[in-house]
Amino acid sequence: MASSAWRGSDVGGGSHRRRLIGALAVLIALAVPTSAQAFERPSPGAPGLGDRLFPLLGNGGYDVQHYDLDLRYATSAPSQGIDGTVTLLAVATQSLSRLNLDFSGDSVGKVTVNGLPAAFTRDSGELVITPRLPLLKGLPFVVQVQHYTAHPIASDPNDLLGAPFFITPDGSATAGQPAGTHAFLPSNDHPRDKASYTIRFDVPAGEAAYGNGVLVHKSTSGGRTHYVYLQRQPMATELIQLAVGRYQEIGRGVHGGIPIRDAVSPSLAGLLADKLPTEIDHLEWMKARVGEYPFDIYGSLVVDAELGFALETQTLSLYDRLWFDGTFGGQGIWEPTMVHELAHMWFGDSVAPYSWDDLWLNEGHATWYQFTFAAERDELEENTGIADFTDLMQVIYQLGDIWRIEDGPVGRPLSPEAAQLFSIQVYYGGALVLYALRQQIGDAAFQRLERAWVTRFRDDVASTQDFIALASRVSGQNLTKFLNDWVYGTKTPPMPGHPDWTVIPTGDAAARTFAAPQLLSLRRRS
Repeated sequence: MASSAWRGSDVGGGSHRRRLIGALAVLIALAVPTSAQAFERPSPGAPGLGDRLFPLLGNGGYDVQHYDLDLRYATSAPSQGIDGTVTLLAVATQSLSRLNLDFSGDSVGKVTVNGLPAAFTRDSGELVITPRLPLLKGLPFVVQVQHYTAHPIASDPNDLLGAPFFITPDGSATAGQPAGTHAFLPSNDHPRDKASYTIRFDVPAGEAAYGNGVLVHKSTSGGRTHYVYLQRQPMATELIQLAVGRYQEIGRGVHGGIPIRDAVSPSLAGLLADKLPTEIDHLEWMKARVGEYPFDIYGSLVVDAELGFALETQTLSLYDRLWFDGTFGGQGIWEPTMVHELAHMWFGDSVAPYSWDDLWLNEGHATWYQFTFAAERDELEENTGIADFTDLMQVIYQLGDIWRIEDGPVGRPLSPEAAQLFSIQVYYGGALVLYALRQQIGDAAFQRLERAWVTRFRDDVASTQDFIALASRVSGQNLTKFLNDWVYGTKTPPMPGHPDWTVIPTGDAAARTFAAPQLLSLRRRS
């Protein structure tokens, strides 16, 4: 459902942009459908996309093409909320009498559809919109939610991903994965519906503001600074980054055609001075393995907070200080973690999951490259507790049945709770699936598959079945049963090339603890 970027001609905002939106709304209202299908009887769009883990996440009946965000932060207080207006350009996939957006923020001022006032109600996390005129199948339409409000909250490292819009000592930032973006943005909050973005910030002069993509406009007047960011390539809502505060920007130049810039808490600048520059080498390392970087810019946002996770917000990976200050360990922790988040730019961001059951495709791949990088740099033992890559895979294999009972198969997490959705099974077990696949098809075919995957589905969404089909085509083997067993089976299949590998019985707690005490303690989110 990905689509190309939509741009207004005035990226700096203002009345000209509003006139363009108004003119577009008139054209849409006057448009005549070219197909009889467009005259189907209008009906309400579904209040969810039917995701197994998040049934009410996302909404049916339309495909968002572009989000235009206009966000005002009235003061520089870190707890300052958003007064926002979001304009969505979408296409109706059915004739709609009513449609929903996901939104659980504080309040909504006004809603218009194609420039006309629309009725709306709030129902839990749903914003239910009834346009004055029905929306016809196949035609574009514009929804604008004006003066909605949302406020950041304090993060709690014991509540994983429990603060999608969070306060830092320097300001605020966002971490919407998996289902939190609609706490601060009315949206179709499911990765299946990707769109391009224009993100506009209006902040007190002297405050910095960072969004996804490239900064295309900045100006200061009347004590206010205005920023405009353009994220050209489609992005899932869960990957948005809105960071405002006293952050310090560090430009690192252009490398291989990709500008790199970081934003950090000023209190961390000294700590990070010899760490963040490694992302330049990481970028070249990843490009050598999977090909062209898929976006216009890259960098890191490091906040002086305790989040308990790192996150692949698109083009600007998010970290807390714990990754770098020795809390989690030394270079063998933070550097492979940076590679993990960078790998997500291909696996999870550019190629987004069709459903949350497909999360292993993101995390298994990012973990694979994390392990590979750590092994090449002699950092694997610090990273995982096991020094040899094959030995690591064997230990993960031994624990396979235990994890399948505790957390579910790799592609069937038992629940949407963060501890299970982002369990070690999805990460390490996902990497083990890739190891088994490489054992089955050989390293050359595996490398071709990795490049083919991020090329074939660039800027798109894809499922496990898409991966299986492509792997079968690239390798010349029918891998349907093989990979379905590895991804969905309740028992760990035999490992190709290692007939001597065995799985620890699920009731053997003592053997389990002996096998990998370090692995069992790794429940951090990255």
